[in-house]
Amino acid sequence: MSQSNVVFAANRSTTREDLFTRAEEISADLSARAGELDRDGRPPIGEIVKLKNAGLLNALHDIKIGGGGLDWVDGLRLVRILARGESSIGQLLGYHYVNSQYINWAFDEPRAQALSSETVAKSLYWGAAVNPRDPGLVLTRRGNGYVLNGRKSFSTAAHVSDYINANAALDDKIAGFAVPTSRPGYKANDDWDNFGQRLSDSGSVEFHDFPVYEDDFVAAPAPADEAPPVLSTFNTPLIQLVFVNFYLGTAEGALNAAVDYVRTTTRPWVTSNAARAADDPYILERVGELTAAVKASAALADVAAAVVQEGLAKGHAVTARERGEAAAEAYAAKVHATHVSLDVTSRVFELMGARATAEKYRFDRFWRNVRTHTLHDPVFYKAKEVGEFVLNGRIPEVSLYS
Repeated sequence: MSQSNVVFAANRSTTREDLFTRAEEISADLSARAGELDRDGRPPIGEIVKLKNAGLLNALHDIKIGGGGLDWVDGLRLVRILARGESSIGQLLGYHYVNSQYINWAFDEPRAQALSSETVAKSLYWGAAVNPRDPGLVLTRRGNGYVLNGRKSFSTAAHVSDYINANAALDDKIAGFAVPTSRPGYKANDDWDNFGQRLSDSGSVEFHDFPVYEDDFVAAPAPADEAPPVLSTFNTPLIQLVFVNFYLGTAEGALNAAVDYVRTTTRPWVTSNAARAADDPYILERVGELTAAVKASAALADVAAAVVQEGLAKGHAVTARERGEAAAEAYAAKVHATHVSLDVTSRVFELMGARATAEKYRFDRFWRNVRTHTLHDPVFYKAKEVGEFVLNGRIPEVSLYS
């Protein structure tokens, strides 16, 4: 059962300016505590409550129901801002955006509106249990509904989710559904012990005779090889753009930390002829190069987000080709952001020097975080998909990875 359902501040202003200001404030607070948070590695229940209180969970929802009304370009920028302070919190905000918006693309309109209104009114956090490489879940008919049993090895936001999207085998078909984690039979385990993304709450979950009802289904159960509606498949390029933006936010956070350390702590090298490390020509050159790389990748990310947003705005009229072209833009940004974030989070130590490797700083957390998550799906397969599109005009094959 989720532990994040607490009283939160309602009726706060959700203007774009306010949302970005609050995101910057939360990010700065996270940055100040990031080393300690990383060391403890606990489910970030308090941090999710802060996102709720700030109205950030509802930023992409319609203004008419109390949301912020932002588009995906701005929503992904918020992810980037949060990740500067703590990478896992940026990841969690982005995952929530995709999971909570997915209901608008997959459910029929009345049910989607009802769930969206409840989400905004209660500031619910949405997670998921849909890893396609880890099937694990089985639905069985019982009484007037179904029971869900099984285990998922990884479920990001396992403890903090109020609602989750999930899928399971039902006879010879696959059923997708959205359910509250407050129902009996949901168990989140404390077994996430990876060296990075330690606050992402990505441990295993178990379902023991967890009740599921017809109204929970996204659509009628379908054969695994049946093509879903095009609009509902936008969750994949968008979740990949979430990856892009929290990778880049992490790189920005690492560079910010390194610049601050150089200004306050790093000593000039003995042959630099500089009075301060901040005047060392080689440090200046590296800061310039790394800054340029991050800015270029962020610009590419924003362009890709705009293309995906354009396709998504067409609603059910969007074609498979248009979806594929938008996905190729997102995946190009993913390839670039992966390389840039890994490079920057590693090379910042060249600016700071050997003393910066002391455990008390935990500056290695930036690299550990992107190294851990960039293994989610192999980036060379994303590069191959982009190459297939450019060379042969083939759009990426639709799946929960592409």
